[in-house]
Amino acid sequence: MTRVRLVGALAALLLSACAARPERPGLPPLAVPPAAHQAARERALAQHTAWGLSGRVALSNGRDGGSGRLDWWQEGERYVLELSAPVTRQSWRLHGDASGATLEGFDGGPRSGPDPVALLREATRWEIPVTALGAWVRGAPAAADRLGPPSLAFGRDGRLARLEQGGWTIEYDGWQAVAGAPELPARIEARRGEARVRLIVDAWRP
Repeated sequence: MTRVRLVGALAALLLSACAARPERPGLPPLAVPPAAHQAARERALAQHTAWGLSGRVALSNGRDGGSGRLDWWQEGERYVLELSAPVTRQSWRLHGDASGATLEGFDGGPRSGPDPVALLREATRWEIPVTALGAWVRGAPAAADRLGPPSLAFGRDGRLARLEQGGWTIEYDGWQAVAGAPELPARIEARRGEARVRLIVDAWRP
């Protein structure tokens, strides 16, 4: 499938995947200082090097957009992302590690390269900061040596509400308790310029 056809198909046929669902009950306000709670979360997350999530993602670059089901598995720096369109049964799969990435699901066979962001940009025109998102989706800053120091802001309940790093702004709307892991985000939006990535997490696999 060509890039234009893929973008058009996702934009026209996948929007139903992000249909509204009942709100999860919120967590009670923190009884400890926000910065201390966040620091404890980040220390705990560093111990959970293998994790996964399932959810719904919406992507936009200001001109084209689309949405679908997202499954993400991570073990250290190794990752597998699968985006699927339930209606058309079209999908793509991105997997890799620190040495490079491979993108599958397009005419012409798999595409490989050292930068997963560049691979996705070339194939779909979407800007998806894959490497940094591995930290951001769990409510933690990405490595400062890659994107620079982060700026954090906390909500009324004391939990992380906004993270700014590398020109991206990541906002968190809702947190959920997860058995065997620190609290994790329920809804995330990352944006930079016209690029948008919105994620609703249906299930965490810590």
